[in-house]
Amino acid sequence: MTNPLRPMRLLPLLLLLLPGCFLSESTINRPIDADLLEALQPGTTSALEVAERLGAPDQVVELGDRQAWLYRHTHEKQSALFLLVLGLRGVDIQSDRVWVFFDAGGTVTHVGVTLDGDQASFGLPG
Repeated sequence: MTNPLRPMRLLPLLLLLLPGCFLSESTINRPIDADLLEALQPGTTSALEVAERLGAPDQVVELGDRQAWLYRHTHEKQSALFLLVLGLRGVDIQSDRVWVFFDAGGTVTHVGVTLDGDQASFGLPG
């Protein structure tokens, strides 16, 4: 007579040996529109106008009687592959970052921009 539980003992081992993979994508905040940034003119654009165009900043830094506002969008893509005892995982995080600097009167003095959020890609370590 055959033991009906014997094949069930092999099931956990088989599940451990099966390969697996996953893809994941996440974003924080909406992408920053480059067209909105073109309207920010040092010496003329006010803090109110910046807030109307870009919304609330992610971070406000006090610089004595001046301020700097940070706007940020982050895009992350992950991929992984698991084969027997080997696991490979790749993560690519790219960001849009905009720093807007204001003088004591609340007028824009400088704008620093990096727009790389759409450059994130899937891939395994190479």
